Amino acid sequence: MTSQDNPPSSPEQKAPAGDLPVSGNSVPALVVSGFLGAGKTTLVRHLLEEAQAQGVRIAVVSNEFGDLGIDQALLGTQAGQSYVELEGGCVCCKLSDELVTTLQRIHEEVRPDRVVVETSGVALPFDTLLNFWREPVSEWVGECLSAVVVNAEQVAEGRDLEGTFDQQVSSADLLILNKLDLVGSDQHEQVYGRVQHLAPGTPIVPAVHARVSTPVLFPPDPGNRFTRAGTPSTPEPHTHEAFEAEECVIESGIDPGTLIRRIQSRHALRAKGFVQTSDGLRLVQGVGSRVDLIELPLKPPEHLLGRLVLIKKIEKHC
Repeated sequence: MTSQDNPPSSPEQKAPAGDLPVSGNSVPALVVSGFLGAGKTTLVRHLLEEAQAQGVRIAVVSNEFGDLGIDQALLGTQAGQSYVELEGGCVCCKLSDELVTTLQRIHEEVRPDRVVVETSGVALPFDTLLNFWREPVSEWVGECLSAVVVNAEQVAEGRDLEGTFDQQVSSADLLILNKLDLVGSDQHEQVYGRVQHLAPGTPIVPAVHARVSTPVLFPPDPGNRFTRAGTPSTPEPHTHEAFEAEECVIESGIDPGTLIRRIQSRHALRAKGFVQTSDGLRLVQGVGSRVDLIELPLKPPEHLLGRLVLIKKIEKHC
């Protein structure tokens, strides 16, 4: 499928969430969600690049599952003081109060033009979005949108599409069907149809390497398309699937093929980290059975070298 074969729904076709007027000096907010390895950090990096080129101040709050701070190494330098990472839980539940406090502090210290909250791959976007209704954040945040990044290869393989994935996709305002380059063109229509079935009527934007034009996510003249419907009462408690993160230490100088096989043998949903291989420094990006070793232009902090985070699903629920 290409955008010409099956034109994706336009964001303008999404029914308005409410009729609350958007103030001219309100700050638009975006929640970037999606299952483990969908490409959320890549999308945020792209948004940061475009914002810097346009002279726009954008603040990023990232919620990483695991305690190593890998996303901070990938995004922190680019975002500077406007980047904050929250660890130790999900911003959709355990860290919701900390998220509100962090957003307010960023607003007072940085005065950003836009705010992006990147959730962990196990968080639920709508529950995260509810935090923008809470005071004092609700006093300065205007338009709120949840964009869920979907791994097209994961959909094509029918892997882990129930539970957390289904909850994320079905609660999105906008879906970004990413990694289409990893799926054969003969499967594009099937993948697109499966995603549409999970979220009928939700706009779908096709993407490769999560490259989505900023105006799609931060429309220059948004009107009331994605505005808040009012101030809800205290969010209902929720449960979601439980995951665990474990650290794997890799020796320096390891053969790339050996490294890939070792990661695959752990059967993790997600693997991420920095390793000094025999071919040089590499960023490890593992999603399911696929493991990519990516060259890095800059060296990450020394304490992160040789340490991988592996994320697995566990049976009990939290």
